[in-house]
Parts: sequence; C-alpha cells; structure tokens
Amino acid sequence: MKPETPHTPSTTTPPPGHSRSARARRLRRLAPFVVALALAVPAASYALASPAPEHGASAGAGAEGVRAEAATGLDDPVKKEIAMQLVSSAENSSLDWKDQYRYIEDIGDGRGYTAGIIGFCSGTGDMLDLVELYARTTPGNVLAPYLPALREVNGTDSHAGLGSAFEQAWRKAAEDPAFQRAQNDERDRVYFDPAVARGKGDEVGTLGQFIYYDAIVMHGPGDGDTSFGGIRARALREAKPPAEGGDETAWLNAFLDARVWAMQQEEAHSDTSRVDTAQRVFLREGNLGLEPPLEWAVYGDRYRIG
Repeated sequence: MKPETPHTPSTTTPPPGHSRSARARRLRRLAPFVVALALAVPAASYALASPAPEHGASAGAGAEGVRAEAATGLDDPVKKEIAMQLVSSAENSSLDWKDQYRYIEDIGDGRGYTAGIIGFCSGTGDMLDLVELYARTTPGNVLAPYLPALREVNGTDSHAGLGSAFEQAWRKAAEDPAFQRAQNDERDRVYFDPAVARGKGDEVGTLGQFIYYDAIVMHGPGDGDTSFGGIRARALREAKPPAEGGDETAWLNAFLDARVWAMQQEEAHSDTSRVDTAQRVFLREGNLGLEPPLEWAVYGDRYRIG
C-alpha cells in the first residue's frame, strides 16, 4: 500500500513496498522461470463447496447498500466465497483462505508483521485497529497485552515489544471464533464493502466488483495515484463506467490497464499475473457474473473453482 493510502484512517504514514504473502513474494521472483512450465501442466482441480457462515458474522453488517438483503453481486454468499478464494490464491498461494487467520510473519517489506486473512500489518495501522476491535469485543484476550507495543510500532517495521511471544499469541487468538469474526469484520469494513458499494454505484457486475475488491486489497482505498481512487481516476481518462453510459467490458479493461500501471510503480507488485492470467481471462471470456467454473493462474500456479 502506498504512503498516501494507509489501510485505515490512521494518521501514521506506512512505509513503501507492501507485499502481504511471503510465499507469493518468493513466487514473484520465480515466476518468469516457472510460468511456462506451470501453464503446460494440467490444472489442479479445486471443488467449490457451499460456504459456511463466517464464524458468526452478523448478516446485516457492512456499509449501506451491501447488506444481506441486497446481496445481488459479489456480496452474494457464494460469490463472496469465490472472491475470498481468488484473493487468497494471489496473497497466500492457496484457495484455503480460512487457514490464513493464523498466518503471521515479517516478509521484509518495511511494514513490520503481516498477518491474517487480508494481510493486516503492524506498521500500517490496520493490525492495530483489528486488535483494538478484538479487545472491545473480547476483553482480556491473549493479544490485548500487546496493544501498547502495537501503538508504539505503528508506522514502522519495528518488532519492539512484540517478537516471538506476539507471534505465538496471534496463532493462539486465531483459534478463537471471536478473533476470526473480528478479522472478517475489519476485512469487510475497510476493503470488501467499499469495493462492492463502489462497483454497484458504477453499475458493474460481479466480476467488476471483484476487480475493484482485489485492487483495494493491494493498493488501499485512498485517492493517491497508485491507490484505488487514483486507479479509477486514471481509468476515467480512457473510458466511462456503465453508470455514465459506458460499455462495461471497455470500462473494466481501462480499469485493469490503470491497475497494471499502478502495480508497475512498485517492485513488490510488479508481477501483474493476478490481472493478466486471472482477471483478464474472466473478462475476455465475457464472464461478467463471475460464474464457475473458473480457471486461472497466479505467479505460475494454476487454480480451478467448480
């Protein structure tokens, strides 16, 4: 995430170069050498199961227009499950996104610890917001004692007051449904709900809403040149969204062009396969509803849903 667009409304400026998944980061380095081989191998098949409830997440939670009773796009539970799997394939090289509640490590990107289902970072404010939410809903939890340290390291890559004990506490907390629910809620509040609301406002379908969501996850919801708002503004120079009379496919291609430009501005994001061999594939196929079966590749790994 770029400095002008921290994960949350935190006043702290995060350092540059964010990349959430260590495995994905390693694959970025290897991708030029393995992509041709990987694409020649038959895709592994992943069945799409009916999604289970998100550990007690409330049905009506989220921004206006993205409530359960209005679930007509990416917020439909089945489509939301697909979105979580697609993002996890790029962020964690796995479709098992729920296994990432316990994930935590420092991937050396200058943002301290990266952890959880969406890559909450100790240096960018959203990890602090998450742990504060968990403390409010579950007083005395195993992460609450680390709140003073998280406040101190916010905006830096420091581990001061954290370290291996904090890592162990995070993994322990990840067994608690209340912490899983807190991760889900923060993901929705900061990333998912705003993306779906903007997509519905632009009158794009489920695929377009996912394209917006993946962009917000990587670039943040701000207005800087390489944030979501900046990407959308760049796309508006070339096309119009359906809400303004534009063609949906042309608009989404323009948005993806702008997204690729933004990714190329930062070394950690310079591998654009999550766009080129995933989202572009669905768009070329005319799959604006993001209907399975879906087949795609990210960093040389191939995936299938349905």
